[in-house]
Amino acid sequence: MSLPDTHAPAQIVRWHPLPDAATLAQAACARILAAAARAIAARGRFDIVLAGGNTPRAAYALLRDADFHAVRPDWSRWQVWFGDERCAPVDDPQRNSAMARSAWLDQVPIAPQNRHPIPAERGAMAAAADYANALRGIGDFDLVLLGLGEDGHTTSLFPGHDWGIGTDAPDALAVFDAPKPPPQRVSMSAARLSRAREVIFLVEGESKRDAVHRWRAGADIPAAAIRPALGVDVLVVAALVG
Repeated sequence: MSLPDTHAPAQIVRWHPLPDAATLAQAACARILAAAARAIAARGRFDIVLAGGNTPRAAYALLRDADFHAVRPDWSRWQVWFGDERCAPVDDPQRNSAMARSAWLDQVPIAPQNRHPIPAERGAMAAAADYANALRGIGDFDLVLLGLGEDGHTTSLFPGHDWGIGTDAPDALAVFDAPKPPPQRVSMSAARLSRAREVIFLVEGESKRDAVHRWRAGADIPAAAIRPALGVDVLVVAALVG
């Protein structure tokens, strides 16, 4: 079980209430494209960590059509990582990588070698070790996208489990006995997710209302353990913060 790190700086959170889920997806798409443009101009590549679940699907669909925007993305410079994955066969529709492929990645020219899915089909322990090795030598992410679960979890960092918040935490964690199926998963640690120039949470759905209120009240939930130096931005449907 992960305990609060009394030596860690408090999480800086900027809340951005939006009128509805469609507007949230549009705002997320715009922020992703802007972050990509900045990163490519500054460093020649864009390292993005994708969120799973249902909430980001609409934003990914908008990215699929981004080639029709005034400024077309340079997809050849994108490096795509995943915050977590379910231990299931590669093409299982519950996999985060499968959702991202169907909604977006398979419709744009991001080269296979620039996509870095978690090999969770190998089992939690082996996949976590493999992903930690893949992340070795990768510096701060340019952008991390995250969601929020009903219990305050983000990626596959659940209450009552290890969140990997210490400075010596591995980059990737094997997760067993997850409270949502499937029980075996792999997740980037909170420490690794916090090594980012920008972190954006996407939050919509009535079932998230209690988790949002707890987070805003200062509860020790997994989402609050993501603490990049520049803070996090939460794009949230306004009704959830009322």
